[in-house]
Amino acid sequence: MKKNKIILLSAVVLIFSFMSIGSGSSETTGQKQIADSTDQDSSGDPSSAAESGEGNANAGEPTNSESDVPTIEEQVLIDEDGLKVTAKEYVTDSIWGDGVALLIENNGTSDIGIGCNALIVNDYMITDLFSSTVAAGKKANETMHLSSVGLKAAGIENVGQIEMYFHTFDADSYMTIKDYPCSVIKTSEYANMDESINDEGKELYNDNGIRIVGKYVDENSFWGAAVLLYIENNSGKNVYVQCDDMSVNGFMMTPYFSSSVYDGKKAIDDITLLSTELEQNGISSIDEIELKFRISDENFTTIAETEPISFTTK
Repeated sequence: MKKNKIILLSAVVLIFSFMSIGSGSSETTGQKQIADSTDQDSSGDPSSAAESGEGNANAGEPTNSESDVPTIEEQVLIDEDGLKVTAKEYVTDSIWGDGVALLIENNGTSDIGIGCNALIVNDYMITDLFSSTVAAGKKANETMHLSSVGLKAAGIENVGQIEMYFHTFDADSYMTIKDYPCSVIKTSEYANMDESINDEGKELYNDNGIRIVGKYVDENSFWGAAVLLYIENNSGKNVYVQCDDMSVNGFMMTPYFSSSVYDGKKAIDDITLLSTELEQNGISSIDEIELKFRISDENFTTIAETEPISFTTK
């Protein structure tokens, strides 16, 4: 029950993240470097970050050119409880980008839904909106898309490893039936996959095995503005990172942000600020930000609640 609640609470945030990460204007003037509130000489250049693939992604572009698309061997990912999921091939699409074609077979006696608790590419958490309902005794061909925006934000050009955490749910009530162990797919690019750490920016938090870096503020993001973060989790637990008590230029704001980061993994995620709220407070330039991070484990036990963290942009 608790897990279903967090999924529902995070659904809107996931949609915001899917559409806003790195989706700012093509003009890098909309990106402002994050600096310490008492130190304006922090290193980093938003324009160079964009060139290296941390933003301004065009979701209509394939991740790779057709000749560079990885391949995978057909493999069964799940075969139990009357459910069989087979990874058929690695595909690319001019609109949705790269993905894995799946054959889903429901050999049970009840209609079921299947979704993905987490999609991880080259050790980076990547947002997915995958969900399929398959009637009893039927099959479905679906594609698990790897968000081209998310891949570019993480600096991933060579997809070498894909980790999928599937779950099934009741087709009527949407209550979780079962969480399945991680399914791992290694592509033909596994030996050459990108493993760089895109942690350039201002370190905002580093404790309890969790590190958060503020990369830049995009004032021209899809929904209004976005504070782009790098999150690294070596805590030994899967965690949720959220934020509270956020203010911009001294005005309280509503941050749309909830990031799930599995143990040993990394994420590029952003705090979304709506343009309507910025306009209501007369904010045309984001100069000063203050917030608190709240970090919890999968059981919603608090790991850390930070004191107010202040930083500026330049």
